Amino acid sequence: MNSAPDPAPVTGGYRVQRLSHPIDASVRVPGSKSIANRALICATLAGGDSTLHNVPDGDDTAALLDCISLLGAGVRVGPSESARVEIQGTGGALRPGPMTLHARLAGTTSRFVTALCALGQGRYDVDGLPPLQSRPMAPLHDALFALGVGIHPENAWGHLPVGIIGLPDSTRNHAEGEKIPTHLNEPSARKTITMPGDISSQYITALMLIAPYLDGGLRIELNTPLVSRPYLHITAAVMASFGVSDVVVSETRIDIAAGVYSAIDYWIEPDASSASYPLAAAAICGGRVYIEGLGTESLQGDAAFVDVLAEMGCSIDRSPLGTSLQRTGDLRGVTIDMSDLSDLVPTLAVIAPFAQSATVITGVGFIRAKESDRLGDLATELRRCGIDASEFDDGIRIEPGFGRGSVLGTHHDHRLAMAFGVLGLGIDGVVVADPEVVSKSWPDFWSTLESMGARA
Repeated sequence: MNSAPDPAPVTGGYRVQRLSHPIDASVRVPGSKSIANRALICATLAGGDSTLHNVPDGDDTAALLDCISLLGAGVRVGPSESARVEIQGTGGALRPGPMTLHARLAGTTSRFVTALCALGQGRYDVDGLPPLQSRPMAPLHDALFALGVGIHPENAWGHLPVGIIGLPDSTRNHAEGEKIPTHLNEPSARKTITMPGDISSQYITALMLIAPYLDGGLRIELNTPLVSRPYLHITAAVMASFGVSDVVVSETRIDIAAGVYSAIDYWIEPDASSASYPLAAAAICGGRVYIEGLGTESLQGDAAFVDVLAEMGCSIDRSPLGTSLQRTGDLRGVTIDMSDLSDLVPTLAVIAPFAQSATVITGVGFIRAKESDRLGDLATELRRCGIDASEFDDGIRIEPGFGRGSVLGTHHDHRLAMAFGVLGLGIDGVVVADPEVVSKSWPDFWSTLESMGARA
């Protein structure tokens, strides 16, 4: 077993109360951040007024709302309890630069907005806080450059801050008097770019979302195997809801026809990634958890996480109205390629020590470039609790058993913070440093944890 590192420094934290009894809870999780962000881009480009329901109130979504407002979308946020946002679309005519668009810590926002700026006129400077500036953006910048978009990094290529020189004359509908540049393909000829498939789906999704507004649409040729495929299917499904259904995702390429989005009334389903934490709590502590609204018709690939927990020994009951998980016996370890469930690696990792055999997660080397190094940082923090966690290039192995809790660093990563909160339900002494980082996706996470019995 690996020795535990020295305790992480902390100036404050959330002390999790270990549970000594099974859980029995019905939990309402926020709307899907993945779906909401895609829907907000579609609504921004659509002509007319869209109403989005069950919009999550995390920092990432707030950052995106700020950016699309600056780009010309009308944004009206309803009362917090309604989770409703009304968007007056731009019809594809974004407010011209110069302007600065700040993504805060939101990787998805920075990538989606960077691509969106390609449809505008003038210069747009996309920036973020220092942790976001260190995250890679090169695959998206490379692809936009190949399309003829001006890319002007302030420091290093492939990082924020970056200046984007938009090409409005590359959009499908040209304003009167605009000239189509000769370096672009002929109008109505589908543009083709090549990029890796084994990268974050956010790069590809960002291009898919703007593709209908490029003359002739877009073909993305993939020169490496496609990972995170479920997220691209979410993208295609949201685009179809907004009226662009001619999207084909295959193993080697993605084709998107030219078109325009229509304004609609759109309901955002509960977030399957967020649902993994209360489900994990029941797996660790025993008992039952019901997730309201996350049912059999979910668009999200992460909804399949319950099948992983079923393989570990939990019983699952799914209906169109929700998902229930119950654990009454021992857990079994699993060996699993999580390339299609990559955001849930930390969740499975904190369940693994409570199983009767080892758990091996593979296929997720690309998550080292998320908000944190989600393999290296995860393994380091688990070892602080006496857990035998060994990372390798594209995964992690976790043996059964644990010691005592410690102060666990979040590394600016909301998913590590929430996973460690769940871990503390089964291990005495877990303190989650920088607990407010959960505001990125689920501001009410800690109160929800308490309502499940985490604190007396």
